Amino acid sequence: MFGLDTLGKAVGQLVNGFETNVRQGQQQLEKALGDAGVLDAATLSTITEMSDAYRTMAEDLLLHPLRFAGAELDLTRKHAALGYYTLARLVGKDKKPVVEPEADDRRFQAEEWHKHLPFDVLHQAYLINSQAFLNWAAGMEGIPPAGRDQMLFYARHLTSALSPSNFPATNPEVLRITWERKGMNLIDGGRQLIEDLRQNPSLFNVGMTDRSAFEVGRNLATTPGKVVFQNELMQLIQYSPTTETVSKRPLLIVPPWINKYYILDLTARNSFIQWLVNQGQTVFIISWRNPGPSLRDKGWEDYMELGPLAAMDAVTEATGEDQMNLIGYCIGGTLLGSTLAWLKKKGRNPVASATYLTTLLDFSDPGGIGVFINDHSIRGIEKMLERKGYLDGRAMAFTFNLLRENELFWSFWTNNYLKGQKPAAFDLLYWNTDGTNLPARMHSYYLRQMYLNNRLVKPDSLNLLGESINLSEIDVPSFFLSARQDHIAKWKTTYKGALAHGGDVRFVLSGSGHIAGVINPPYKEKYGYWTNDTLVPDADAWFEKSEHHPGSWWPHWLEWIARFSDGDVPARIPGEGKLPAIEDAPGSYVKVKAAEAVKQ
Repeated sequence: MFGLDTLGKAVGQLVNGFETNVRQGQQQLEKALGDAGVLDAATLSTITEMSDAYRTMAEDLLLHPLRFAGAELDLTRKHAALGYYTLARLVGKDKKPVVEPEADDRRFQAEEWHKHLPFDVLHQAYLINSQAFLNWAAGMEGIPPAGRDQMLFYARHLTSALSPSNFPATNPEVLRITWERKGMNLIDGGRQLIEDLRQNPSLFNVGMTDRSAFEVGRNLATTPGKVVFQNELMQLIQYSPTTETVSKRPLLIVPPWINKYYILDLTARNSFIQWLVNQGQTVFIISWRNPGPSLRDKGWEDYMELGPLAAMDAVTEATGEDQMNLIGYCIGGTLLGSTLAWLKKKGRNPVASATYLTTLLDFSDPGGIGVFINDHSIRGIEKMLERKGYLDGRAMAFTFNLLRENELFWSFWTNNYLKGQKPAAFDLLYWNTDGTNLPARMHSYYLRQMYLNNRLVKPDSLNLLGESINLSEIDVPSFFLSARQDHIAKWKTTYKGALAHGGDVRFVLSGSGHIAGVINPPYKEKYGYWTNDTLVPDADAWFEKSEHHPGSWWPHWLEWIARFSDGDVPARIPGEGKLPAIEDAPGSYVKVKAAEAVKQ
């Protein structure tokens, strides 16, 4: 009997044949455009995946007409309700809106969106349509989780880009400002757009802060200290003490090299480094070089050997101490875990304790960035890396901004270019735009071995500097700090990494996200944190029995690390030990911009 099932099978056969032809065409187009140099391979692979996602959505319309009809029926009901709402307002009756933005959606907060009926109806219709589209995409059948996440990512970006708040003719607040300023807001916005294009040659990033308000070494990264060691990948800074005595064991920080170290040393009040110095710690930190094409062949092993291993030797020479405490932040923590496992294999024991700040050791759920983690995307990135020798830090920053596109892209687009407002001076956003490049070899290794294949957490799966490594063999006491709203290193995944780590492990969960959850000085009394000294296999079970504490996690960590201080000694002055001062902090490496590094 001929029915919907038979029709569905026939349509499915047509779709499969069409899909095969499309894929072959895409491969030929990718090769042609790539060979011609029109677009780099990474951009081509992203475009291909976007088109695949949208094509899959279109195929679902053909293969599952009943499900689409059901979604359309629900959408029709909501638009009918919006029609009744419109009629009620026309006759002067108060009526509750059919739909309202999410609590953290700031696009439609201006009074004009609600005061004027056409824009009230417009923004509600947009919210109804966009939510229906996202719900329909989320309900598509037969798609693996990774593919579903990628599809939802591109579906969300499509709806975000089409928001009426992004266009001058459909944004009532922009129209009011344009009338009041006689169009000068659009002229000012055009000037800012040209300046942002000039600041980012060949790679556009929306302006997020007043760049003229900040300068590294003048009002950022101002904690006094000296560069006491350097090599081709990093400078080592030792900070000047503010107390008469300090902990005997020095403290070495391994920051991420995806961004610059001064996220830990913004303004003095918010500086984690300054706070550590004030607590009587002898603080050293690695300031990574901003690499260009000349460092294309530097890999993960080079970052380990020329980074923490070289830094530990230098700290020992500067202080005379054979053991020290280490902190690793984000990818710096991933490198720290690799280093500790390697040291264990070598029978060396220079580390008394290790602290991991929002660090992934287990990459089974890589967070929002996971939408870009697949073999096709990585092959595209690797082709681009092979050609250029590095990943532009501005591209990395743009990628992370896309994980929260309305907050970190479209809001600035509207304010800067449509309203003509100059971005505010905000130290955190200045740091966020001051990106670092990544060497080709290192970045390819990181994407494939960590993100794609999750080999770091697998015993003896990785070989570094001639030794296979096993995180479970590490016996250094460790402190894991994660953040509950972190979308880059999801806390339940960092918890898995803590379980894979050997030794005495303590796990603490902070409020907020990847940055604010870490940079949370005690004076702010914000966010709070959760503790539970008993690690159990399930993260939710750990959290259920955890205890909440108000305020910052910093003093709690300080109590923990005091166990490994080994008493006090007279304060150490940078440059007065066996390592002479090379230059004043923050040093020269941190001042090199991503675009400048490419020319070196």
